[in-house]
Amino acid sequence: MGARREAHEALAAAGLRPRKRWGQHFLCDPAVAQRIVDAAALGPDSVVLEIGPGLGALTDELAARAARLYLVEIDRGLTARLAARYAERPHVRVLQGDVLTLPLDELVAEPSATVVANLPYNISTPVVFRLLELRRRFPRAILTLQREVAVRLASPPGRATYGVTSVLVQAFAEVRLRFAVSRRSFFPRPQIDSTVVELAWTAAPRVEIGDVRLFTSVVRAAFGQRRKMLRNALGGLMTGKGLSAAAGRALYTRAGIDPAARAEQLDLAAFGRLARVLSEAPSQVTRPDDPPQH
Repeated sequence: MGARREAHEALAAAGLRPRKRWGQHFLCDPAVAQRIVDAAALGPDSVVLEIGPGLGALTDELAARAARLYLVEIDRGLTARLAARYAERPHVRVLQGDVLTLPLDELVAEPSATVVANLPYNISTPVVFRLLELRRRFPRAILTLQREVAVRLASPPGRATYGVTSVLVQAFAEVRLRFAVSRRSFFPRPQIDSTVVELAWTAAPRVEIGDVRLFTSVVRAAFGQRRKMLRNALGGLMTGKGLSAAAGRALYTRAGIDPAARAEQLDLAAFGRLARVLSEAPSQVTRPDDPPQH
């Protein structure tokens, strides 16, 4: 309770208050902060990007352990507070702006950095996908996420939590749930609990998926109508390739997939096979100058 009061007083002293617009819930449990930084396993040469440092619950410990620390904060008032607090720490650089739009790969000078973040709930999934895009520069991330998002990221096939996010992230990352964080560890207290997740990104897909864009389209289409059988859910993609019903059945046979299965039954490798055979299928779309088929 003392830490929560201190967070409240720190905001008041700076003339600030939590902003619902940015989903601000400030971590105020020193023990949890210590565990999060420990999970980052930093060395003396580590470069760290902290997203949403807020009041700096993690920042002091990160600054003590990292060779270089970048702080990205969208709130101008908090940015000014952080800049003043670390003005005498030349290895700490404060960046004001939206993590979803800042050119992070340009602003972070070093070739590789670890991400540590207590993410606002309202942008957690978009940030994960931004990090997927930037995975070559930020190959590892320790993220505090709302529990339901964390479970979805790590979900295996066959569960209700397994979906688009699970497949697309697991295609490029090993996902590990590290530990739970109570809602009581934040000020103001959110309505849900959190989980700390470790993402270890890989530059190349973890299974063969063929064309990434087509793979993504297959996954999104399959889960877009997840109650339907694959042959129905993916009907639009098949039609777009001009594939007949017989050609579609042959495609599923080559992929080793039952067309009557549903999306949640396919593991990562199966989605990869399906996307590959679809990319290899010759287009049978009739051109305007082609003779009609009788």
